[in-house]
Amino acid sequence: MDLNAQALIDWYDHHHRILPWRVGPDEKAKGVRPDPYHVWLSEIMLQQTTVQAVKSYFDKFLKRWPSVEDLAAADTDDVMAAWAGLGYYARARNLKKCAETIARDHGGIFPDTFEGLKALPGIGDYTAAAIAAIAFDRPEAVVDGNVERVMTRFYAIETPLPSAKTEVKAKTKTVTPLDRPGDFAQAMMDLGATICTPKRPACVLCPLREGCRALASDDPQRFPVKLPKAKRPVRVGAAFVAETEDGKILVRTRAQSGLLGGMAEVPTTGWTSRKDGETGANAAPFAAGWRRAGDVTHVFTHFELRLTVWHAKTQKQAVSGGRWEPIDELGEKALPSVMKKAISEAIPQAFKPQGVGKS
Repeated sequence: MDLNAQALIDWYDHHHRILPWRVGPDEKAKGVRPDPYHVWLSEIMLQQTTVQAVKSYFDKFLKRWPSVEDLAAADTDDVMAAWAGLGYYARARNLKKCAETIARDHGGIFPDTFEGLKALPGIGDYTAAAIAAIAFDRPEAVVDGNVERVMTRFYAIETPLPSAKTEVKAKTKTVTPLDRPGDFAQAMMDLGATICTPKRPACVLCPLREGCRALASDDPQRFPVKLPKAKRPVRVGAAFVAETEDGKILVRTRAQSGLLGGMAEVPTTGWTSRKDGETGANAAPFAAGWRRAGDVTHVFTHFELRLTVWHAKTQKQAVSGGRWEPIDELGEKALPSVMKKAISEAIPQAFKPQGVGKS
């Protein structure tokens, strides 16, 4: 038995999630169309990030840059600062490049086909399919982690992920309807997020339970099958928080390419995902009374980073590539979470609202 697309869409009509970037079934029935800019922005933000985390960022971006042309004209540093905390910062750089391309080469109008969308910076197969389906009702197979879970359970696909991706996409394409393919794609996502969850799925409420092979075998949680995860390597390094008496911190901008590219940082040693950096005070950017403030740990996708944090009260001085920024303005800068952790380890009040913690 194939997946019953109509049963799923009927379920979606009554149980869809209310999301700030989504045009619901009732609105669509009244002729409201999804805004491609909203669909694109949300899909880029949602990569490797939860819906709950994205909502506030999505609202913030729309208030500041209501259209793709506004985003294209924005200062790159402002975009990176607004993105700080969402992680995977290459997405923010590509977001800006994509907005510029749409404004410059497409008159501010998004292409309405998979091929046209995929040709844009930062848009791969999944994102192109999602925008084409949701914004333009193209019958594209949209497969994210939620859809993988639904499909591998419904068809009891024994091939482990990620090898099963090709099979999952092929089956999804087969069952995607020509009528309301965008709503079908969102229904699949909602089903995986709310009913067909990783643990303790609510199978009794599932509109697809009649044909689900994993449920028939009474073992839905076994799917999707996954290979054992490789152990995440640990890298070490040091971060140097230099603070002046008038409340400024030495920061610099990382190279545009590579991990955390284009983001602000306090000086650190040369750690990467593949090698360790020095951890001692001898690696500081200049001589000062450095004291060890503690250690912070940050988990990236492919490795864990452990930074020894050094702190020094010092006079402002010229440092190649560095600049001195007021502590109370750091929250507005494009600082990744790992750098905020390091600064907070050295200066606990750095990111607290003024007055908090004072007696």
